[in-house]
Amino acid sequence: MPKSRLGPHKSLLFHSKSPKLSYDYQSRMNVGKSGYRVFSANSTTAGTELAKKITERLGVDLGKSVVYQESNRETRVDVKESVRGQDIFIIQTIPRDVNTAIMELLIMAYALKTSCAKNIIGVIPYFPYSKQCKMRKRGSIVCKLLASMLAKAGLTHIITMDLHQKEIQGFFGFPVDNLRASPFLIQYIQEEIPDYRNAIIVAKSPSAAKRAQSYAERLRLGLAVMHGEAQCSESDMADGRQSPPLVRSSSGHPGLDLPWRHQAPFPGIELPMMMAKEKPPISVVGDVGGRIAIIIDDIIDDVENFVAAAEILKERGAYKIYIMATHGLLSADAPRLIEESAIDEVVVTNTVPHEVQKLQCPKIKTVDVSMILAEAIRRTHNGESMAYLFRNITVDD
Repeated sequence: MPKSRLGPHKSLLFHSKSPKLSYDYQSRMNVGKSGYRVFSANSTTAGTELAKKITERLGVDLGKSVVYQESNRETRVDVKESVRGQDIFIIQTIPRDVNTAIMELLIMAYALKTSCAKNIIGVIPYFPYSKQCKMRKRGSIVCKLLASMLAKAGLTHIITMDLHQKEIQGFFGFPVDNLRASPFLIQYIQEEIPDYRNAIIVAKSPSAAKRAQSYAERLRLGLAVMHGEAQCSESDMADGRQSPPLVRSSSGHPGLDLPWRHQAPFPGIELPMMMAKEKPPISVVGDVGGRIAIIIDDIIDDVENFVAAAEILKERGAYKIYIMATHGLLSADAPRLIEESAIDEVVVTNTVPHEVQKLQCPKIKTVDVSMILAEAIRRTHNGESMAYLFRNITVDD
């Protein structure tokens, strides 16, 4: 019978208890027991508030990292703990300095990628440059550029909320979960607006009618649509579209004629001129007299259009005016204009920091959406279905 070759190490293989490590790697590495970490890429205190609320709901600590601006305004990111082989979630809220926030996100994602993180998921509640998702004359689709930059930096998944256009998801080559804030805003209407049954949902423009209709159907309320407000500041004055087509000249040397591709298809025949757009007077389709008007939109940034809409609704008989939006950017003099306007209340979520604006205008109210973001992170890490977060959500919402 062959002799055992285990020798003196036989007792280690058949010992009833495994030997304990004397270096205490578990406590020194500070690795999350659940195999994922949550970081904040913001260098400002206001930008990390949402990240702290999300980690509190998840029951984990915020990842240890340092994000700061050097004296020459360059962004530097230092990750202070091991992320090897883990799912990493980067929460990035977008303050007023949009471009700095983007660079912070890109640099942190690349730092985690080079640190051998397994998956890097960006939690970006408000996706910047989402309004620049269509070609405007000789401009560019900046949103597509940003999507490419995020993929190149190392992101493998994005969790966001209420994209300005749902088609933006097609700019990415990896999964994008576009959560909805409508359940939280609808709950606010039902609980915080007295006599909301006497309200009517208002779309500020025809393009916002589908979103407003989704709210109206779930609240069992009527719908009104405002028409006549300019949705785009396009101007054809210096665009070159009014230039007359080139016509072949019958005089001169034939060698001086322009190539055929620069000439009109039929010499001597001009193309028909397009009629210029005219803005019709602002009108409201629907009866708002004696009702509470609730204007629904996804972004409230420059509030001049909302103030003008509120004045029209007041003239038509609405006795209270609320504005509901997911992302409260509230740029420039928005707090002052809201305070001086006929608007009674502006309700936004905390996807964008706006504590300073709330101090300037008490009409601004905040709805917390950290619950759904935390649940999305948990389900993403555990590989669970996200369908529960979209229950009773329509396509047009």
